[in-house]
This record gives sequence, C-alpha cells and structure tokens, in this order.
Amino acid sequence: MSMLTPPGMGGQYRITGDKYPRMRRPKGRRRLVLLVIASVAALGLIGWGTLQLVHVFTGGKSASAGAKADCVTKASPTPTTATVAKTLPKPGGITVNVLNATPRSGLAKETADELKKRGFRIGDVGNATAAYDKKVDGPGILLGAKDAATTALPVLNTQLSGAQTKTDGRKKATEVDLIIGTGFKSLTQKKDADKALAVLAEPAPTPSPTTKKQSC
Repeated sequence: MSMLTPPGMGGQYRITGDKYPRMRRPKGRRRLVLLVIASVAALGLIGWGTLQLVHVFTGGKSASAGAKADCVTKASPTPTTATVAKTLPKPGGITVNVLNATPRSGLAKETADELKKRGFRIGDVGNATAAYDKKVDGPGILLGAKDAATTALPVLNTQLSGAQTKTDGRKKATEVDLIIGTGFKSLTQKKDADKALAVLAEPAPTPSPTTKKQSC
C-alpha cells in the first residue's frame, strides 16, 4: 500500500505509484437531465406550430380580436331627449266668461276689462250661477271642457294664481269660465303672467330613440 492511500481504502481506490483514482458522476443522472431538456424543447416547438396554424386560418388576427370588432359594430337603442313644441292657444283664441260669485258688485266687469287688455276675448260678464254663487272660497275657479284641461285652461291659469281648475261636459274647448271667488284680490301682475306664459310655451322634452355603439 502506498503512503498516499487513505486509511480504509483499498482495491480499485488503492493508490500505487503515480496513478490516482478518478471520481465520475453516475451516467443515469446525466441522461435524466438530457431527457428533461429534450421534452421542454419539444413542447415549445409544438406550441409555436399551433400558433402558426391559428394565424394561417384566421388571417393573422386572433379570434378574440374578431369577436371584439363584431361587438363594437353592433348598435342598441338608447333614449335621448328631443324637444316638441307645445300646441297651446294664444290668449286671443280663448273666449273667457267672467262670472262673479262674491257679494262685491262690479268685480266681474273690472276683471273682464283687464283680461281684454291682456289679449283675451271676453264672452259673458255677470253673476255666477246658483251652483257657484257665494260658494267659491278661493281666488276663483277656471271651468272648461275636458279638452281645455291641457290647452285653454293652463293659459288662463297664468292670469290668476291659486285658481282651481275644473272641467264639465261642454264641447267647445276654446270657451272657458272664470268664476271669481271670495278669496279673489286681483289678477296676477301682468309682468308675472307674461313670464308664466313664456314658460308654458317652451318646448317640452320628450324621449326619442337613437343608436349607440356597444363597448366590449
């Protein structure tokens, strides 16, 4: 045994002369590493080939991009606001019967004269019928046909704030009654009545359909 031989080692590891044992890794571990590298490379090639096939059959665009383009071009109805002019009669197209339901004399004529100055046509002027005489507590009652509820009566209502609006069975929508009640003091100031008329005549907003692109 050589002096370079460690204690306990012999056989093929025995050192004699100028020869030394070579420690080699097991061949099985090297083969396993090579097999893993080859598998990863194969999977990469398969994925790259699949991607190329997708590009060929879709013309270079992904399926998700095509679906998004289709979705953007679709339209759906959404409400917007348009304006529609109101068809209200002018004061000159409305005939007003001024009737006094209070004990104060001359009130119907004074009121009728003022309404005439403001452009209204005046019909009958006198005392109220028994159904309303001394029975109207507020400023007054505006009475007209059912069709006048959205036409002549709102226009006349701008001249007497606080008046009650009623409808009856008459046919003519352009002829209405102003029945003066015991709470009446005077007609609305002309400047305020003119402002109310201007607001009443403003176009009303109404929803109308339109189209809007969807976002995906």
